[in-house]
Amino acid sequence: MSLEEKMSQVKVDSAKPAKKKAAKGGASQNLVLVERPEFIDRRIEIFEKLKKIQDEEIASRPRVPIKITLADGSVRDGVSYETTPMDIAKSISVSLAKRLVIAKVNGELWDTLRAFEQDSTLELLDFESNEGKKVYWHSSAHVLGEAAELRFGCSLCIGPPIEEGFYYEFGLPETHEGGVSEADYAPLVSLAQKAIKEKQPFERLIVTKEQLLDMFAYNKYKVQLISSKIPDGEKTTVYRCGPLIDLCRGPHVPDTGRIGSFMITKNSASYFLGDAANDSLQRMYGISFPDKKQMAEYLKFLEEAKRRDHRKIGREQELFYFSELSPGSAFFLPHGTRIYNALVGYIRELYWEHGFQEVMSPNMFNSKLWEQSGHWQNYRDDMFLLDVDKEQFALKPMNCPGHCLLFDMRERSYRELPLRFADFGVLHRNEASGALTGLTRVRRFQQDDAHIFCAPNQVESEILGQLQFLRKVYDVFGFTFELVLSTRPENYVGEIAIWDDAERQLASAMDTFGSKWEFNPGDGAFYGPKIDITIRDALNRRHQCATIQLDFQLPIRFNLQYRAPADAAAESDPAISSSLLRPVIVHRAILGSVERMIAILIENFAGKWPFWLSPRQIMVVPISPNFNDYAELVRSSLHAASFYVEVDLSGLTLNKKIRNAQLAQYNLICVVGAQEQAERSVNVRSRDDADSARGSTITLDDFIEKAKQLRDSKQISNSFN
Repeated sequence: MSLEEKMSQVKVDSAKPAKKKAAKGGASQNLVLVERPEFIDRRIEIFEKLKKIQDEEIASRPRVPIKITLADGSVRDGVSYETTPMDIAKSISVSLAKRLVIAKVNGELWDTLRAFEQDSTLELLDFESNEGKKVYWHSSAHVLGEAAELRFGCSLCIGPPIEEGFYYEFGLPETHEGGVSEADYAPLVSLAQKAIKEKQPFERLIVTKEQLLDMFAYNKYKVQLISSKIPDGEKTTVYRCGPLIDLCRGPHVPDTGRIGSFMITKNSASYFLGDAANDSLQRMYGISFPDKKQMAEYLKFLEEAKRRDHRKIGREQELFYFSELSPGSAFFLPHGTRIYNALVGYIRELYWEHGFQEVMSPNMFNSKLWEQSGHWQNYRDDMFLLDVDKEQFALKPMNCPGHCLLFDMRERSYRELPLRFADFGVLHRNEASGALTGLTRVRRFQQDDAHIFCAPNQVESEILGQLQFLRKVYDVFGFTFELVLSTRPENYVGEIAIWDDAERQLASAMDTFGSKWEFNPGDGAFYGPKIDITIRDALNRRHQCATIQLDFQLPIRFNLQYRAPADAAAESDPAISSSLLRPVIVHRAILGSVERMIAILIENFAGKWPFWLSPRQIMVVPISPNFNDYAELVRSSLHAASFYVEVDLSGLTLNKKIRNAQLAQYNLICVVGAQEQAERSVNVRSRDDADSARGSTITLDDFIEKAKQLRDSKQISNSFN
């Protein structure tokens, strides 16, 4: 009898409750609010029967000598279906084996206790690798799921790793009143710590769709996921740790004991599959690390991030405001608008240098435009729809279809290319209300959005130009950045030859640019390859703002053409005449959403704005009321030179005025008294210069000139010398 036949005969009577038994990993009763759910024991019973059959089949496979090639090129001997990545790690060093989180076998992530099946290449990854972190946090999510089942008797949904940590979503039983609260954190962590202490192994089992539906029959969310995501006749995997058995592709850490430090960070409500029409779920977030020192460092980071929170600083500095009457749409107050305009103004300066032409396009388009572009089919639910004159319109969520209309308004010549359109138009996207978060996730926003219409052979030079543009902007902010080339996906459109040439040009442009970059095979958009750019801020957090994407699809959908040189042939597209060619579109943004970039900059600078971006550049402080008139003269002179300047004419002491100006983050403080009035000068103190307690005296005209130089230099430092 085959393995499939044996496993298909495994049945457990769902109508008959499984006999209660103390399953490995069970929690002590004082930590559990519900009686241990019957589905746990029935699920374990099915798993153990299937696992026994699988283990017997694997044990019967022939053992043959194999070669394991390590990343450094060295080769180790092994035996198929016996030697594991963990065995290889132990043969290298005990410390490596202790740090080991996951293996990569023949380029595929692989459980460290899963035996090799043939000659293989091997990479050994610890927590410090990006893939190691994801696996580590995914395994920790299973521990959280185990704790949640034991405490609530809940129906688990999904539990993925995220950029920092993990979460688990679940539906509470009808008998549970109310949602999850902070009062549940400590009991859940206690249950998780118990699972960690038990060093529960992660066991992998391959099962059929039918067996999954039987195993998870008690859980409507798992049943729906299995029914919709797994094709009939296909197999997938489940993983067990202690009493938890979960639908999961894996892989995982060797056992729960690898989790050195574990905590729950927050909880929220969510909807099944992110759809408000579905059941409301509970979502628990957590974080874990291999040791307590890393957890302590993370908690310190959280405190610093809390101090820098853009929503907190935005209130304190009166930068922006939100009203429940227009959710997800920021009111920028005068000081915030100054920052906004400075950013947009800087990008406009660079547009002039880099040959961009700014355009303005409508906010609202007939649905016919979105049908032609393909957004109506794929993006309609995220658009704000309007009925106008018995026809359906939508507020634009992006500028590219409108720019295609501009390109196509008349015949274009190859001499006009590359044609670079830039647009700061207002965009609207119908984000879920629960996802709105300060300036980082909004419904109304603007981008430094641009589209370059170019000939296929101009792609490389245009990409290089945009990378140089990007570097100039990010250097001003002090950001480092990383580049990834995402190549042709499975659902691509267009000719492979065109894709290959475009990807070659992108790679060549990045090589010429000179920054390190990586491949991300198969992750390009269906309409073209792209360069993903992530920046790192002062707290070493990653943000994706810039985008550079090639698009072969929109030019086809809008039948965009340009007149070719007399001796050119339209080899790129036989559907158009030999005298016409099809352009390529480069989608490009550097800041991305201006709103989101302001949030990032607030937190990056902790509200201490560099002089050129600062909404509070200069405070003039008279040492006594006798010099108020001169202080006003200084203020007027600075205002005439286009500086953001205020004067403190209050009755506070001089030291108090200076201190208040520092706390309010004025970059420069100009103190004036008898000497300054007589000399038409100012005594200048810098917010960030510890040696400027007494300041330095300079004539007002010289001060204005130096302040202009500081502003125009766009340096981060407030250094005034």
